Amino acid sequence: MPASILGEVGHLLGEAALIRDTTTRLSCPSCGSAHVAQVLGDNGGISYVCTACGHSWS
Repeated sequence: MPASILGEVGHLLGEAALIRDTTTRLSCPSCGSAHVAQVLGDNGGISYVCTACGHSWS
């Protein structure tokens, strides 16, 4: 266990960097923007909406 809160924060930031590096970013197939929101579809499925251009897809 770290001796200080700064040590703990550093540890958590290191773990967050590992997670971020292994995730896949979505981009809009229409405009290429990374500003994508995940939404629940009408039949319970998952859909995506680009908040830059408004394009939606599933």
